[in-house]
Amino acid sequence: MTPALAQVCSLSSPFSDDIADYAAGHCHAIEIWLGKLETFLHTHSTDDVRRLLDKHQVAAATASYQGGVLTSQGQRREQSWAHFRQRLALARQLKIRTLVLACDTLGPVDQQALDRASGSLSEAARLAEEHQVRLALEFQARAAFGNNLQTAVAMVAAADSAWLGICLDAFHFYCGPSKLADLQLLTPQNLFHVQVCDLAGHLRELATDADRILPGDGDLPLSPIVDRLRQIDYDGFVSVELMNPQIWQVPARQFGEIAMTAVRKLLGQASMD
Repeated sequence: MTPALAQVCSLSSPFSDDIADYAAGHCHAIEIWLGKLETFLHTHSTDDVRRLLDKHQVAAATASYQGGVLTSQGQRREQSWAHFRQRLALARQLKIRTLVLACDTLGPVDQQALDRASGSLSEAARLAEEHQVRLALEFQARAAFGNNLQTAVAMVAAADSAWLGICLDAFHFYCGPSKLADLQLLTPQNLFHVQVCDLAGHLRELATDADRILPGDGDLPLSPIVDRLRQIDYDGFVSVELMNPQIWQVPARQFGEIAMTAVRKLLGQASMD
């Protein structure tokens, strides 16, 4: 397992500063926040991105996230899929192996919607294969369906593509209807990416992304997730992902040092001090 930091944790910091500051805090893998990357590319090239990553010896572990693909319709669908294709091409150019795909199915559940989501997921996997970029489906705790690990695994299995797997987000796992027993459904073949965080003093049913804090600072039982990762010899990335406006105010270098210590402790790895 390789610890990583998601750029969204320092949303107020410029793209290039994140990389330099996180690297200074002994972080050698980042989860790219696509919105930041696209803003950076308004005035820079993909070659500039590669040089920046190489200079600081930082790997682009994965990219987050793409929404609007599964059940959108009409003009919104056209826009979402056009953006999706652009992002797959960008990921391929930058040799980003995995792109997180949100299971953002928030509308009413009926058979037509289920069929649309299933067909869209299969088509997304085919498109990902064309670009040689893996898709990691992230189930969403508040989604109308696809809100738990068991269903997400079933959706991935039904698509039957080696280019489609699971993104396990600890927040959505514990705040949605997933069960600890569902972790047994994770395998080296279907688990593509892992995101960790914690919660403190919040009812899980009411918790929001803004309540995320560093792993180990709250009440979530994260050890069962780590235990399962060890059981299946997971060798991918485990990134700290927080969308907390208070944490956004912390300088990226300071945050990077603290967050890397937290995730290494969670994974039972020695610090880099």
